[in-house]
Amino acid sequence: MERRMVVVQRDCPARLVPAGTRITIPRDTFVGITQALGGSYTVNVGGNLARVDGTDADALGLEAVEFTFAPSDSDQVDEKNVWEALRSIYDPEIPVNIYDLGLIYEIAVTELGRVDITMTLTSPMCPVAETLPGEVRNRLEEIAEVREAVVAVTWEPPWDESMMTEEARLELGLF
Repeated sequence: MERRMVVVQRDCPARLVPAGTRITIPRDTFVGITQALGGSYTVNVGGNLARVDGTDADALGLEAVEFTFAPSDSDQVDEKNVWEALRSIYDPEIPVNIYDLGLIYEIAVTELGRVDITMTLTSPMCPVAETLPGEVRNRLEEIAEVREAVVAVTWEPPWDESMMTEEARLELGLF
């Protein structure tokens, strides 16, 4: 999506980037959409970046996004759905999803519907350190069989560009 200005159609919940503070963008506010990937939107509102969930896209004059995951053949969490959910989460400033960035270190799925994620961030000073783990947890909990998602952030091993997929390096011009 190209960057563009829109007028907020209704009061819209959002989270400030990087703090994660919940805000409400009032109706009739002009915002600039700076990124629209993975079912969420990064907007510039009053000189600040904020993240709007795709379920609230109608407030931006866009079609609301609902995530649907293939039902499991059993009551167990299908790991394919977990990977699909993770690939739908994008860094608010980088047009690459967290899987392709190499931020996901481990996934553990229990028989009781719990998903444990071990992930990292690009740096300890990452602007989304406060918000991205919560976004991961919330997206995973949209999978019907997930009863609980627990996200742990680790700094070992430290993230570096070699952890990105080839697609991510191509997208960012890092060859």
